Amino acid sequence: MLDTTEMMFNNFEPKLSNRFVFYVDGLPAFLIKGAARPTVTTEEVVLNHINVNRKVKGKTSWGDISLSLYDPIVPSAAQAAMEWFRLSHESVTGRDGYAAMYKKDCTIKILGPVGDVVEEWTLKGAWPKEVSFKELAYESADAMTLDITLAIDYAILNY
Repeated sequence: MLDTTEMMFNNFEPKLSNRFVFYVDGLPAFLIKGAARPTVTTEEVVLNHINVNRKVKGKTSWGDISLSLYDPIVPSAAQAAMEWFRLSHESVTGRDGYAAMYKKDCTIKILGPVGDVVEEWTLKGAWPKEVSFKELAYESADAMTLDITLAIDYAILNY
């Protein structure tokens, strides 16, 4: 049987993908052009039992987070990205860093229409797994951007 509240119009405000702020120490928030929200995957373990297979939860892993950044002359996003990357690996010497130096906590805040925070993610143990400085082209006058792929230990949806 239908409830009358199911038949009536329900007012709602959707979250919009362009209303967000991504915070990470060392990268100014206004340089971040786009970011992915976290993804989580759980493996399954199959247990053979007589004539049937039973499935239980296995290990859980958090997917990488992709960032797209504008790269202005000042402040240089390329320089900021390389400074963070150099904390994990120094190209000149080949020396790697300690996790305590290169892992950072990041925050993604999804904003409502008046600038209020309606969703907040904390990304724990983030570090730049890949930095792509993109290609140059004489026939293009587009603004330069770069992409960073962050590996994370886990994410917390605060609200």
